[in-house]
Amino acid sequence: MGTGKRSLIAAAVTVVCAVTVLAAPGTAFAAPTPTPSPSSTSSTPVSTEELETVRKKLDKLYRAASSATDAYNAAEEKAEQQSAEIVALAKKIAKGKEKLRELKKRAGAAAAAQYRTGGLPPEAQLMLSDDPDEFLDGTGRVRQGERATRHLIDEMTRTQQDLELYAKDASAQWAKLEANRKAKAAAQKKIEKQIAAAEKLESQLEKEELERLAELEEQAAYEAQTTWLSSGILDELHGTATQQGKKAVEFATAQIGKPYEWGAEGPKTYDCSGLTSQAWATAGSVIPRTSQQQWKQLKRIDIEDMRPGDLIIYFDDASHVGMYVGDGAMVHAPRPGRTITIAGAGSMPILGVVRPDAG
Repeated sequence: MGTGKRSLIAAAVTVVCAVTVLAAPGTAFAAPTPTPSPSSTSSTPVSTEELETVRKKLDKLYRAASSATDAYNAAEEKAEQQSAEIVALAKKIAKGKEKLRELKKRAGAAAAAQYRTGGLPPEAQLMLSDDPDEFLDGTGRVRQGERATRHLIDEMTRTQQDLELYAKDASAQWAKLEANRKAKAAAQKKIEKQIAAAEKLESQLEKEELERLAELEEQAAYEAQTTWLSSGILDELHGTATQQGKKAVEFATAQIGKPYEWGAEGPKTYDCSGLTSQAWATAGSVIPRTSQQQWKQLKRIDIEDMRPGDLIIYFDDASHVGMYVGDGAMVHAPRPGRTITIAGAGSMPILGVVRPDAG
């Protein structure tokens, strides 16, 4: 390996996403055969140990990007919710103002009517009246008018208080919206930084070296899947997919071959949780947008009870998610530069399993 490559690998950022492995359900997860190291006339061939170092650093960089993507998606989802709440509050304020104008108009009419009576006390009106019965009828109407006026004043007061509360809530929502916009921008910056670092690292490798690197990725995932299967877990998995689960699996597997794109929810590109959330939305269940919220909010089940359609959450920070499709395999959107594919369900560290259609 040339001096430039060695220094780049040594200085690569070591932060934390998931590496994918191709494996079809119902087939054996065969170990990939390593390609012989190519000879190069321009530089010393990269050793397997050095490529393994690159693989681990890339893994950490893409995991960091995946975690930041979850933060970006969460901030975006919150921003959308807050925008909707602000719109709803604006409509309430508009209706409240219209109601207040109408109440003021009615109050003005009542005041004008009182003015026309001269504001005389009842005793004076009785003395000036030629017909006592007419006076008594008028007194009843006056009392009704007074009660109506008090009701108008109370309603105007409540409406004004509501408007003040709506305005206060709208101001608070605007503050939250701005905070989430900043969080979204920070997450986007981190994602782009991690992906750029990974792409720069990969760009230093020759074509043959990239092929060997892909084989090392496959080998690492194969070993993890083999270890997972050797526990006998597949013998315990007999769950049958529900109708909703089948629809979710059908949608997810129909996206195989489409590119990964962080923050994407289809229809042409997806990130990991964008794929699973859209698959279940198509099946009739609205689930959280991010893998971390899917882990927090959906019902957790034992791996032994897993059935097709269930979501497998990966890594300690719940930064990746795939959908179990049966036969020890799952479908997922791996990372930038990769496409949606089938992989071994145990090819990455499993945090747990959640069930969208638990009810």
